[in-house]
Amino acid sequence: MKLRFTKMHGAGNDFVVFDGVSQRVELTPERIRRIADRHLGIGCDQILLVEPPSSLSSLSSPSPAGAAGADFRYRIFNADGGEVEQCGNGARCFARFVRDRGLTEKSEIRVETLSGVISPRLEADGKVTVDMGAPIFEPARVPFVADADALVHEIDVGGHAVAISVLSMGNPHAVQIVDDVNAAPVTTEGPQIENHARFPQRVNAGYMQVLDRSHIRLRVWERGAGETLACGTGACAAVVAGIRRGVLVSPVRVQTRGGELTVSWDGGDDVNSGKVHAATVRMTGPAETVFEGEIKFDEC
Repeated sequence: MKLRFTKMHGAGNDFVVFDGVSQRVELTPERIRRIADRHLGIGCDQILLVEPPSSLSSLSSPSPAGAAGADFRYRIFNADGGEVEQCGNGARCFARFVRDRGLTEKSEIRVETLSGVISPRLEADGKVTVDMGAPIFEPARVPFVADADALVHEIDVGGHAVAISVLSMGNPHAVQIVDDVNAAPVTTEGPQIENHARFPQRVNAGYMQVLDRSHIRLRVWERGAGETLACGTGACAAVVAGIRRGVLVSPVRVQTRGGELTVSWDGGDDVNSGKVHAATVRMTGPAETVFEGEIKFDEC
């Protein structure tokens, strides 16, 4: 079996994208790991699969609530072979891909994901803005083992307490503020947080350095992929956490190792009611095509 693919990246977070509308794509965990392998395969952080929306696909699982009227279905697979709910940098590449391939003429599209429908929009300057939906703070929905939402939770990591902000951007995030992101223990502590017992579906571990109230530096240890050059949902989670903790104001420039993103969130904590105004999060950044090719799999 041969499959055509496109290699893309969003701020250095790289993807192999398959058109599942024009060709039949069958991805097993073994094939995914081979494709993602940077020595024996194509190499990527995640694999993106473009499909017709659930209502048009006999192969799809049940669609999430609100998926009616979606233009496409968007599936994300991490390098370890597992399917995940959301990927912000991937969403921008997805939008660029379907336009460049002639699969749509729309500038704004509705895309069905495991976590719900998102709406990427292609801007006149070539960048892509994605409405990532509203953040989720309820621990059970993240999911995170805790009695109630709090601005900061403490978890035990290797015998010492780590202060984190916990939320979901369609996938779970644990964000901590550090003095120097370059010196942060991303590759040593990150895997421990990812697999911490209080996160039953694992978690993305973010390390945020606040440069000023509208500019941060960020590194993320991604669940199932390790550290990546950029993480779109991680950038959104970090900005939301920073705004809730009173150290950031929207919009915020997020400087990653692979490039810069801009994240806006008009939500925040209402001191009178004690509730969170959870407006949607908007992220803008680049989406670039690197090359196209074909990969062959032995029939099995």
